[in-house]
Amino acid sequence: MSPYPGGDRSVLAQHETFLDPLVLLTVAAGVTRRARLGTSTLNALWQPPMLLARSLATIDQVSAGRLDVGLGLGWSRDEYQAVGTPWQGRGVRLEETLDLFDRIWAEDEVVRHDGALWTVPPSYVRLKPRQRPRPPVLLGGFGPATLARVGRRADGWLGVGLPLPVLAQAWEAVTGHAAKAGRDADALRLVLRVNPVFSADPVPDEQVPNRGTVRQLADYLSAAVESLGAEPLIDLHHTADDVEEFLDLARELHDLVRSRTA
Repeated sequence: MSPYPGGDRSVLAQHETFLDPLVLLTVAAGVTRRARLGTSTLNALWQPPMLLARSLATIDQVSAGRLDVGLGLGWSRDEYQAVGTPWQGRGVRLEETLDLFDRIWAEDEVVRHDGALWTVPPSYVRLKPRQRPRPPVLLGGFGPATLARVGRRADGWLGVGLPLPVLAQAWEAVTGHAAKAGRDADALRLVLRVNPVFSADPVPDEQVPNRGTVRQLADYLSAAVESLGAEPLIDLHHTADDVEEFLDLARELHDLVRSRTA
């Protein structure tokens, strides 16, 4: 089994059961009206790009243009083996997937693609996303090639809870690559996902934001917003045992961060 990239390298119990994200986004689209909907992160290579592009365009249509497409490459060789996708060459495969998305979602009704990995004969594809020219595409990952790819062609980076100096260094690399590519670096988004485990008592600073009190996490997020323009995305399933606790923690954290950044 592939070791988990964090902690004691074992897979967390909370990660042993996940519902299909595209199905859940479709359900969420039907019961919300204003909230943005997205993934952090959807493994981009586990289904053919034509099918994934159609599913994402469908969600963007049924949600009236509220989809953020958050993509990553994953970390588990076992998962790649299970879905029949090669582990080697993931970056090249993602690049061509993004090429195909741009082609499929363009205004042209007839789509054609001749690539190293996929060939699409001339095909009518009239289903397009509601958002034009496409839904925002955000990419996760930390390697130099990934940060360069974000700067070259994505709409933002899906960062995670790192020490602020490390986070700032990675974000500087992204914006630097964007500037080199002739893009507007200021238009890129830094979406910062944190999966905290809350404690009753304060913990040493080096454990924040992965552990700590609600106030410690609020201080960290406020600093990330103010210094980097980050958009916090908080995942509480590591620390909340039921829906009520989840909502209570989310409300307390929201109010603290809002009071510091207003």
